[in-house]
Amino acid sequence: MAVTASQVKELRELTGAGMMDCKKALTATEGDIKKAIDWLRENGLAKAAKKESRIAAEGLSRILVEGNKACIVEINSETDFVAKNDKFLALLDETLATLINSDAKTVEEALALTCGEATLNDAFINAVATIGEKITLRRFENIVKADDEVFGTYTHQGGRITAVTVVKGGDAQVAKNMAMQVASMNPTYISRAYMPQDVVDHERSIQESIVANDESLANKPEKVKKGIVEGRVSKSLQEMCLVDQEFFLDTNTKCGAYLKENNAEVLKFVKYTVGEGIEKKQDDFAAEVAAMAQK
Repeated sequence: MAVTASQVKELRELTGAGMMDCKKALTATEGDIKKAIDWLRENGLAKAAKKESRIAAEGLSRILVEGNKACIVEINSETDFVAKNDKFLALLDETLATLINSDAKTVEEALALTCGEATLNDAFINAVATIGEKITLRRFENIVKADDEVFGTYTHQGGRITAVTVVKGGDAQVAKNMAMQVASMNPTYISRAYMPQDVVDHERSIQESIVANDESLANKPEKVKKGIVEGRVSKSLQEMCLVDQEFFLDTNTKCGAYLKENNAEVLKFVKYTVGEGIEKKQDDFAAEVAAMAQK
């Protein structure tokens, strides 16, 4: 019998299995939903839905560059061990290849993209069923440069940290050095010009309060106090700005000076650190052993 799209949809919702696997299951069981569920379970393809509540904070990030386009992506797994799995690495490459020429802006849009005969979401569901861990597309960004601009990329610890820069002027080595700077020194902005005014205002208000409460400065002229505040604000914010940071290859030089020497300017950078901001599950091994002993 012919398998309908509504049957495939229903089976997917019930099992979390991929579209093509659902179609195979329904074909093999002549459209019987209950038997199809059993078929998927027997073939290890109905596991994905059961893993959604788990925490995936490990994984890898990777960058793909094709001409004037670059894509940086982070895919998470539950364990670092799985991130070394060939199937996981293949999924990472497949995801990059799917995303780099797309107009997707969100994870939801990305997962809906066509990937082979199905969708990228199906590829993730199938990977979960095959590998046996929760695997998620956490984030990605597509970056486009002009012909007279250069991409710089850097990958640290096999993909635990990745960074990509867009540099105008200079050369590929300058762009790579800036990517390494971003990866190692973690700037938030390119320069003060890129920093939102509320960030500056917040830091200034803090420093003004500190100076106002400093009895040793009580008799200083307001002009002097203002100069002290601005000096402290500048010092506090400079580590957030790429151009104000010490250049990692020469700590006697600021990145801004290095860029100027090479007639270069950083236009954009993106850095991913795998798992940052995700609250990881803390396993209590002693408690687990005690609980097992009670069974």
